[in-house]
Amino acid sequence: MSKDAATAEATGATETAPAPEPIPHGLGASLPPADARAKTEGTFPYAADLWAEGLLWAAVLRSPHAHARIVSIDTTHAREMPGVRAVVTHEDVPGAPLHGRGSRADRPVFASDVVRHHGEPIAAVAADHPDTARMAAAAVIVEYEVLDPVTDPEQAFEAEPLHPDGNLIRHIPLRHGDPEAAGEVVVEGLYRIGRQDPAPIGAEAGLAVPRPDGGVELYLASTDPHGDRDTAADCYGLSPEQVKVVVTGVPGATADREDQGFQLPLGLLALKTGCPVKLTATREESFLGHVHRHPTLLRYRHHADAEGRVVKVEAQILLDAGAYADTSSDALAAAVAFACGPYVVPNAFIEGWAVRTNNPPSGHVRGEGAMQVCAAYEAQMDKIAKKLGLDPAEVRLRNVLATGDVLPTGQTVTCPAPVAELLQAVRDFPLPALPKDTPEDEWLLPGGPEGAGEPGAVRRGVGYGIGMVHMLGAEGADEVSTATVKVQDGVATVLCAAVETGQGFTTLARQIVQETLGVDEVHVAPVDTDQPPAGAGCRGRHTWVSGGAVERAAKMVRTQLLQPLAHQFGMSTELLQIADGKITSYDGVLSTTVAEALDGKELWATAQCRPHPTEPLDETGQGDAFVGMAFCAIRAVVDVDIEIGSVRVVELAVAQDVGRVLNPAQLTARIEAGVTQGVGIALTENLRTPRGLIRHPDLTGYALPTALDAPDIRIVKLVEERDVVAPFGAKAVSAVPVVASPAAVASAVRAATGRPVNRLPIRPQAAVVTGN
Repeated sequence: MSKDAATAEATGATETAPAPEPIPHGLGASLPPADARAKTEGTFPYAADLWAEGLLWAAVLRSPHAHARIVSIDTTHAREMPGVRAVVTHEDVPGAPLHGRGSRADRPVFASDVVRHHGEPIAAVAADHPDTARMAAAAVIVEYEVLDPVTDPEQAFEAEPLHPDGNLIRHIPLRHGDPEAAGEVVVEGLYRIGRQDPAPIGAEAGLAVPRPDGGVELYLASTDPHGDRDTAADCYGLSPEQVKVVVTGVPGATADREDQGFQLPLGLLALKTGCPVKLTATREESFLGHVHRHPTLLRYRHHADAEGRVVKVEAQILLDAGAYADTSSDALAAAVAFACGPYVVPNAFIEGWAVRTNNPPSGHVRGEGAMQVCAAYEAQMDKIAKKLGLDPAEVRLRNVLATGDVLPTGQTVTCPAPVAELLQAVRDFPLPALPKDTPEDEWLLPGGPEGAGEPGAVRRGVGYGIGMVHMLGAEGADEVSTATVKVQDGVATVLCAAVETGQGFTTLARQIVQETLGVDEVHVAPVDTDQPPAGAGCRGRHTWVSGGAVERAAKMVRTQLLQPLAHQFGMSTELLQIADGKITSYDGVLSTTVAEALDGKELWATAQCRPHPTEPLDETGQGDAFVGMAFCAIRAVVDVDIEIGSVRVVELAVAQDVGRVLNPAQLTARIEAGVTQGVGIALTENLRTPRGLIRHPDLTGYALPTALDAPDIRIVKLVEERDVVAPFGAKAVSAVPVVASPAAVASAVRAATGRPVNRLPIRPQAAVVTGN
């Protein structure tokens, strides 16, 4: 017996168990995700785990060329192989032959006459074994006439049309202010941003099941189920009611989660065979099939006065869209609109183009458009500071915009824009200590303990990056979401077609209902297209639009719950409040529990949320194109070995404009993930495509940052200035750290080396200093 126990026994005292920790509840609490345990234990169902009776396996034949004319396609050998049940090509597409995300349907389901990029689908096979399907796909004989690919976007303007719609997807000429304005100081720069891959944790997979009515059900890790359903219905020649998309577990998404080139052949094969058909892509197929970040060429000229205040910005921005348009028009609008960054620029003249090439298709990847221009305009701010002999942070502070300022698009910034506060917070945060020159700290050197570097060659640099992104869709996009909240037997259920992609929507929906109705147990129903549409899961849409719909539906149920009590006591429902599972009146006369008030009732309500409308940019790049904006400032500290060019990111200090913290743990994780993704963009991630061919389409050749590469991330300030037009006042938090962190790392490398650093990712030779 322990001494404490003996003392307790002698004195007659009894031990009491410690009170259980309170369960996180409602908005502002770090409520853990409902699926956290299943994902941790490996029992969470993803598309690759699905099974059906009579299952067939699919494989897709993809082009080995970036540009070629198809002379003939012979499927005879593939069809005759034992175990093969169907082979489909462009001739088997009964409906609309073109599809695509964004506003244009310009991509064929299967290439017919011309191959426009490496990995373009040519044919698909269904067989009774996955190996048989892959062998049969390889047995399809395609005769190509190989053509010279157009891989330089600058050459696309003069090249022969690669597509019936031509090579130019969109041109935006932005005109703002006086073209004759000039500054005392002029700095110029040419910048290149490489091609990044979203590199999802799990490669694409899906299952198609034919229906008795002649339709088909698609089980996919879709981020936009209703959009995918409508596209599939058009291609299959079916009505939308005959196609159902059921969303399976999504293993992370920082872009369009799946390419329709995977899912459309699945449905065709299921309809043709009358059997369920499953496809699980290899990592190589994933690299070949889905979209990537737009490689971008940027030319900048900044005019500033003697105090470092920007007078005029001139820029040319060229986005390489790859073979098809996809979301390139949207990415270009963001790039042109934010080309000057979160700075007050009275005169701006920007030319932006998005063009087709024979490179792999580009599309929506977190922070598209905004990330590329941030790297360029922040480099320009460093050049202004260097030319005037000023502190880089001070130059930025003299130019930052605030609420009420006007963007070069003519749109007034009406949302909170505490850019100066963010920059001051990271500037004033204490710098990390210098590493000691001792053997046990060799791992702190760039390249690690086995690196070739020497401590004497290491230089430390400090740099800054300030980013901005828009939230929701833009330029007149109809953003709307619908949600239903039901309460029965003390349990609430949320029905909303907003897909949980890792951004935490299902957790947020639970918190909203807990906060509004005082009900602890809240379930979020699985998503399918039988529910009303909620739109795509990107740009913070579901926090704002779908969260807003859930809140409105929950408030309607709250009114239903409180009205009988309010009527009984002769007061309005506004005088009653729900907190901690109890309903009380303002004067304390009424006090009861939510469970007693429900008393077996079934309550439900459906509501929509639609933000205020926006408008397209006009012929001079002017217009109120964005619903809202978010901002972030990052200070990067790096160590650079100037002899071999290796870079170690020591620390990233982050200050972010978040509107309102809804889930602290979730928000912190999202910011840290975005910053780490930005480090990969800055230093390692570059999908190389010589002559349009993807080199090393695997996670060995494509260098993602690992946990060992992640720097210390210090979230030094979260500014909670609520956006009054957003539900809960919250802002999207994931994209803007991705936008700002590559620019900050590049700025720090410039400070350490004195080199211009005009390309991302930063190549070692760009950080080498000769003559030392």
